[in-house]
Amino acid sequence: MRFLVTGGSGFIGSNFIDHVLSSEPEAEIINVDNLTYASIFRSDFDARFDKRYKFAKADILDSKKMNLLCKDADAIVHFAAETHVDNSISRPKSFVETNVLGTVSLLDAALVAGHKRFFHISTDEVYGSAENGAFSETDPMHPSSPYSASKAGAEMTVFAYERTYGLVATVTRSSNNYGPRQHPEKFIPRMITRLLEGKQAPIYGNGKNVRDWLHVSDNCRAIYLLLKNKLAGAFNIASGDSLSNLDIAGKILAISGKGPDYLEFVEDRKGHDFRNAVDTTKIRQAGWKPVIRLEDGLKQTLEWYAANRAEWQGHTI
Repeated sequence: MRFLVTGGSGFIGSNFIDHVLSSEPEAEIINVDNLTYASIFRSDFDARFDKRYKFAKADILDSKKMNLLCKDADAIVHFAAETHVDNSISRPKSFVETNVLGTVSLLDAALVAGHKRFFHISTDEVYGSAENGAFSETDPMHPSSPYSASKAGAEMTVFAYERTYGLVATVTRSSNNYGPRQHPEKFIPRMITRLLEGKQAPIYGNGKNVRDWLHVSDNCRAIYLLLKNKLAGAFNIASGDSLSNLDIAGKILAISGKGPDYLEFVEDRKGHDFRNAVDTTKIRQAGWKPVIRLEDGLKQTLEWYAANRAEWQGHTI
């Protein structure tokens, strides 16, 4: 089976490609990526040395290129997106262009190529902040940031194409991913890389905002399971490891051997969701569960950044 993976040089996309190639001997990958600033971690990207892997530098907004590339694929897995919330606050237009219009471009290419299925990677942030309980896949979207609004818009377009044109859509809404190769603009790698440089790590507001932390390999296993079993609809993916930012910072400090004086509280992010939480009954009924313990995943992640300084130095926030 030949997979067209958009955004395959990014954090989750590159980990997904490695997972597919190690799991399916007959798989072939076409990685379509525009190589933005976030596509920097390549030294241990195993797929680069696999004859089943091909790379195409292209912008998903380029309809002609997408039409040509989609013709050569059996399945489309769409990771490509602008993802950093802070950037969406300072330049929201680029998020709408890439995340919404880029998805439209790819959907049109799928139709031209005669594909019947479309696999779209989204985020739990489309639901907005959860005062209590956890959001299920049937709950309405209330995005808080330009980033999450653009992802919600992309999702709605995917499902509209399903109803209008007969595409079969699968959408995953995962919680906060972490692990090797993540850009240091994100919370966990930003904290780790700052500590490795002997600097203070910033915490938004009072640090009490709550997130679920999902190791990227667990997320990739869930995505692959849905893809292989041809399951359609929306699926929440989360580990159940919900902690405040302050608590997750404490775990990283402990692993690093640093004290609380290495934390710096900074002005809170605009429109900052207080708590993200999703119900994972549906994906667990499909046969998935997380296997990476948070403490083990954090230790592994810190060890990767410590061993691969050339990958991220010069890119810290």
